[in-house]
Amino acid sequence: MTTTYAVLSEGLEKSFGEVHAVRGLDLAVAEGTVCGVLGPNGAGKTTAVRLLTTLLAPDAGSARVAGHDVVREQDAVRRRIGVTGQSTSVDVELTGRQNLRLFAKLHGLRGAAGRARADVLLDQFNLADAADRAAGTYSGGMRRRLDLAASLLSRPAVLFLDEPTTGLDPKSRRHIWDAVRALTAEGTTVLLTTQYLEEADLLADHIVMIDRGRAAVTGSPAELKARIGSYAQVVVASEDALPRAAAVLDRLTGAEPRLDAPGLTVGAVSMDPTLTLPRLVRELDAAGVPVLDAGLRPPTLDEVFLRLTDATDSRKELVT
Repeated sequence: MTTTYAVLSEGLEKSFGEVHAVRGLDLAVAEGTVCGVLGPNGAGKTTAVRLLTTLLAPDAGSARVAGHDVVREQDAVRRRIGVTGQSTSVDVELTGRQNLRLFAKLHGLRGAAGRARADVLLDQFNLADAADRAAGTYSGGMRRRLDLAASLLSRPAVLFLDEPTTGLDPKSRRHIWDAVRALTAEGTTVLLTTQYLEEADLLADHIVMIDRGRAAVTGSPAELKARIGSYAQVVVASEDALPRAAAVLDRLTGAEPRLDAPGLTVGAVSMDPTLTLPRLVRELDAAGVPVLDAGLRPPTLDEVFLRLTDATDSRKELVT
């Protein structure tokens, strides 16, 4: 089966003076999927979104979004996308309903069609009860939901979400997550930049980790976790045993162990897929470590991210 890509970029470049924000970025996002774009602060994520949404012109390379070239066919791209940035764009003096009706007119949905579409989205985002209140009275989560609703008025083929849940409480974040799942179920492609690794793990079909303006590591959440191996964790009987346990984990995993002295716990990410629990226990016993508990578990995406983007010991891994 041939894959159709909603977002496709090759060698995308953008510099601001001597700062190379995006350098040779390659992306391929299949239609109807969620692509999570991760990376350290300053990695180039937001610049990449601005290039793909025609807000910036690339210095080099090419990109197509929803089948249209982002340089030569800007108007066509804009008609096919929705964008929710890091800051909400709603007018706080207007009601929620008035905001959506205004955005509907800007999208060319006038009269009854625009009003009907606004009402559907108010219901979909659980804002109907507050629809006639000024948006300035909304909580942060409600404003973000209103902003997301505004980006969906034109039923975009591709939706760009640039850190949409930053600063939201857990309940509000889950409202956004439910909305994203519903969109992809209807066929919308979503490109999501986020600092919340749990968010990417739950929502993304495919993840791109950007480092220094390049797509450094790509794969599904499961594939990226498999690259790490496992997370080894040991609970010792006394605090003076922590250094010995850490030395064992350092030797077996090749990663710097993390110590939790109050919890008498030490853990480390293992890049060795052959590491087994029996081997770990044998090595701890041989080192005379008094162990209360030991285990191996799959790594979280947070641990994958930290391991693969560590500036001091993982640069070679990032560019392989």
